[in-house]
Amino acid sequence: MPPTSSPLHNHLLAALSAETFGRLQPHLERSNLPLGKALYESGDTLRHVYFPTDAIVSLLYVMENGASAEISVVGNEGLVGIAVFMGGESTPSRAIVQSAGHAYRLPGQRLKDEFNRHGELMMLMLRYTQALITQMAQTAVCNRHHSIDQQLCRWLLLSLDRLPGDRLCMTQELIANMLGVRREGVTDAAGKLQRLGVIEYNRGHIRVLDRAHLEQLSCECYAVVRKETERLLPYLPQARPTV
Repeated sequence: MPPTSSPLHNHLLAALSAETFGRLQPHLERSNLPLGKALYESGDTLRHVYFPTDAIVSLLYVMENGASAEISVVGNEGLVGIAVFMGGESTPSRAIVQSAGHAYRLPGQRLKDEFNRHGELMMLMLRYTQALITQMAQTAVCNRHHSIDQQLCRWLLLSLDRLPGDRLCMTQELIANMLGVRREGVTDAAGKLQRLGVIEYNRGHIRVLDRAHLEQLSCECYAVVRKETERLLPYLPQARPTV
């Protein structure tokens, strides 16, 4: 998959007016995000925000015993580091790269300066934050009430929405860590999807063969998150950059 070279491949940045984007552009730094890289740890003071272009970042809560569970995913629809403009400066979650790729890094102070103009970027960030909160809330409900099979389907669909193709590179062990379940449960769930012809899985490479069937097998949580995201961020389907 070719690297994504333009910050406009991030839909938040692409939604900004030329004037607003022009104030941020000189401070955007392209960053390589390898699989497993931690962008920040629990309690860290956030110095930068990241706008992914073709990478996916998972926000995880890590327990004292080392166990973890994913609370949300961020891809080219958003940014990592909302605590910067929300005023908290730090967060109890951990941000780790789930799917390798690239992002554009922006100093937190530059984002705050633009946010404090009380213009279009502020409104965009607030709407994005509401969409992210919806995803976090629905993930909590899903983890409590739905089967591992349904959780895996939801997770695959959310990941697909943030990637340009139908392939993901992710081991079953990492998926289990994201979902906060045992690896054996993910192995069984992935095996069922493969036997149904929904996915093809081989040595950490997942290819979705039948997305429509995958959506049928998923719980309601995926549809709730997608519908709310499209309502709050209606520019997403149109933000297909040509540069």
